[in-house]
Amino acid sequence: MKDYITVIGGGLAGCEAAYQISKAGIKVKLYEMKPIKFSEAHSNENLAEIVCSNSFKSNLLTNACGLLKEELRRLDSLLIKVADKTSVPAGQALAVDRELFSKKVTEEIENNPLIEVIHKEVENVETDDGIVIIATGPLTSEKFAKQIAKITGQDKLYFYDAAAPIVFKDSINFDIAFYGNRYEQEKKKDETIEEWKKRLESQEKSYINLPMNQEEYENFWKELVEAEVVTLHDFEKREIFEGCMPIEIMAKRGIDTLRFGPLKPVGFDDLRTGKRPYAIVQLRQDDANGTIYNIVGFQTNLKFGEQKRVFSMIPGLENAEFAKYGVMHRNTYINSTNLLYDTYNLKQNKNIYFAGQITGVEGYVESISSGMVASLNAINQFKGTNAKIEFPNTTIIGALAKYISTENEKFQPMNANFGILPELEGKKIRDKKERYMEFSKRSLKYFK
Repeated sequence: MKDYITVIGGGLAGCEAAYQISKAGIKVKLYEMKPIKFSEAHSNENLAEIVCSNSFKSNLLTNACGLLKEELRRLDSLLIKVADKTSVPAGQALAVDRELFSKKVTEEIENNPLIEVIHKEVENVETDDGIVIIATGPLTSEKFAKQIAKITGQDKLYFYDAAAPIVFKDSINFDIAFYGNRYEQEKKKDETIEEWKKRLESQEKSYINLPMNQEEYENFWKELVEAEVVTLHDFEKREIFEGCMPIEIMAKRGIDTLRFGPLKPVGFDDLRTGKRPYAIVQLRQDDANGTIYNIVGFQTNLKFGEQKRVFSMIPGLENAEFAKYGVMHRNTYINSTNLLYDTYNLKQNKNIYFAGQITGVEGYVESISSGMVASLNAINQFKGTNAKIEFPNTTIIGALAKYISTENEKFQPMNANFGILPELEGKKIRDKKERYMEFSKRSLKYFK
């Protein structure tokens, strides 16, 4: 067996993994194709380049990303340590000087005697006698993407992240919303209203339906087509296609387009009237616990604030809390739900781990988290203990790992949120901040 572990990709996940491995006294060969070759979005020669926002989100323990950062601090995360040291004023959020952050991470990695940084585009993965962590990020090169497809046995990777918003179920207004699948919930001619409602109550809870009348629909449509959108990179604009068209683009094709698409009311009766609604929005269960639901067909490029404003116009979502906003951007990721264990280890080849956004975790801190888990397990494997380090799903680290490794036909990238955690045992706390703080207390007990 080789006397080192290979890490491919010098982004946030790759650098965290390399550092953790070196801390265990093991040599690392870290491959990074910059500055020999840059992706369409990268320009800085340093490692751990931050391409988008300079914010690592909230530091508060009543915020899921704040809890995730605290979990990582307690595991001695290099990247979070550097982020804390290079922070700039941002209220309750952790924001960094992006140039200084990347520079400091690069210095830490390059000055580490156990880490060899090799600037080269990797085209092949050799794992016969060594452990490899693949952390090539959401803009993996075309050549290496083909290699990943080969080693995972998948015909194709996901090359575009077209994700719909996700809302917390307990923020949905069930005076308006009702459960039911298309056609199965239409009122039968010989049923009384009471019999119909009783039948609906016994149906599975995988879909929630939000009926709209004509006035509600047309007001929503008007605001949707006029809402502000995020500016895409030029290379991303070329990749929007019919299969994942943003709902706002679809709406601009005509006032009734959505009513013949994702908002078609066919197969439904409104519980309030017993008649077919003018339009209907469906939400589909997104986690095993049934605490979060995604808005079906609402992949969008609207700005986050606009999503909150416009989608809250949908009857039943007027007080909706969003676990995750919709996104549409270039993002290479694998079908982790079929391919990975919650250790980020590839099921069909124990010598290969994946980390970072290519696994379907979304966000800076989430990527660091995956690099942490993959490296800790790679260390144990290298030392021959083969003891898996699996974080409980009561922690954000563990819940993310479980989410991306649990079978899900509608898998889409996920960021840190309290909706992926199991409910508190024996407690029903109505106040949101109090409930979130209890989630954090429960998680941090594990790290003691």
